[in-house]
Amino acid sequence: MAWKDTLKNNVNNVEQLQNFIDISPDEANDYDKIIKHFPLSSTTYYLDLIDPSNPDDPIRKMAIPTIDEFDISGDFDTSGESQNTKMKGLQHKYSTTALLLSTNKCAMYCRHCFRKRLVGTSNNETLGFINDAVDYIKEHTEINNVLITGGDSFLLENNLIESYLAALTEINHIDFIRFGTRTPVVFPDRIYGDEELIGILKKYSQIKKIYVVTQFNHPVEITDEAMKAVNVLLDNNIIVNNQTVLLKGVNDNPLTLATLQNELVKKGIIPYYIFQCRPVRGVKNQFQLPLEESVQIVEDAKKMMHGHSKRIKFIMSHDSGKIEILGKFRGEMLFKYHQSKIADNAGKIFSVALEEHQAWLTSKEIVLE
Repeated sequence: MAWKDTLKNNVNNVEQLQNFIDISPDEANDYDKIIKHFPLSSTTYYLDLIDPSNPDDPIRKMAIPTIDEFDISGDFDTSGESQNTKMKGLQHKYSTTALLLSTNKCAMYCRHCFRKRLVGTSNNETLGFINDAVDYIKEHTEINNVLITGGDSFLLENNLIESYLAALTEINHIDFIRFGTRTPVVFPDRIYGDEELIGILKKYSQIKKIYVVTQFNHPVEITDEAMKAVNVLLDNNIIVNNQTVLLKGVNDNPLTLATLQNELVKKGIIPYYIFQCRPVRGVKNQFQLPLEESVQIVEDAKKMMHGHSKRIKFIMSHDSGKIEILGKFRGEMLFKYHQSKIADNAGKIFSVALEEHQAWLTSKEIVLE
C-alpha cells in the first residue's frame, strides 16, 4: 500500500531529526537515551509544521522527546485499563461501550500519550482475535457502540478494517462504530490518498453510522492537508468528532484553546471533550496542569467560544469513570460523573478541597452521598 511506503520515511532517530530542528550535542545525547525507552517516530509531514526558530513550538513539544520523559512520577495505566480488559485486545469499562485495542502502531508517537506503556511493544498486549471480540460483543447486548482504537486504528491494513466493520455491522444491538485515529492530524494522506479505505468506510456507513474520533490540539494542526482528509470523510457520510487534550506549553492559553474549538466547528468537526492531561509517567510533570489552573483556562476560553464550540465537556478520564470538571464553588472544586464504571454513580456530583497544584484525584477523595 502507498501509505505504508510513506511511513517508511518516518523520522525515528536523532540523525534524521536534525533535518527539521537544530540539535546540540547534549540534546542529541539526551534524545538517544530517551528513544531507547520511549521510541521516536513521526511523519515528515507533521515535523514540517514545526517552526524551527521557536524552541517552544507546540508541534515540537508534541512530537519530539525531552529529558523530562525520564521523570518516573505518575503511573503507566492511569485509567485502569488493565482492570477492564476482558480478553486480549478488548476492554469493557462502561456497560454500553466496547473498546477494541486493534493495534499498537501509530503514524506519530505523541509525547503525551496515555498508552505510553504500549509504544514500541510487540502486538501481544494489543492485538486480539476479531472473532473472539465479536462473540463477546454479541453476548453482551447492553453494548450499543464499539470504539476501535489502538495505537491508531487507521494504521490497520484495509482488509482488517473491513473485517471489523463486516462483523460489527451485522450485530443488531450495535448502533454505531467509532474509529480512534490521529491520522487526519499527523498523516492525512492515509485517508485522502487511499480510495480503497474510503470505499470501505462508505460501504459500511450505509449500514451503521461510523464516526471518526480524532485529536486536534492546536490551531496550527488544522492545515489544508488535514482538512483534505477530513472533508473526504465528511463527503462520505462519516461524522468527525474531536477530543482535545489540555497540554502545558501547547494549548494552555484561553485564546489558543478557543480559536481551536471555533475553527473545528467552522470546518465541520464536532468538538467532543477537552481532557485533563493524565498523570502518566514521563508525561505528568511535562504536560499536566493543576486543576484550578486548567478550569480557569477552559472557562476563559469558553467566553470566546460560540454555542456549538461550548458543547465540549472538560473531562478527567479517571479509573472510576469519566468525571466532568465543573468548576470552583465555595473554596472547593465541583465534579460530576459523566460516565461511571459503577452505573449507579453516573450523574452524581461531588466536591473536593484541592491541595495546592493538585492535578488529579485519588479514589479516596471521591466521596458520594
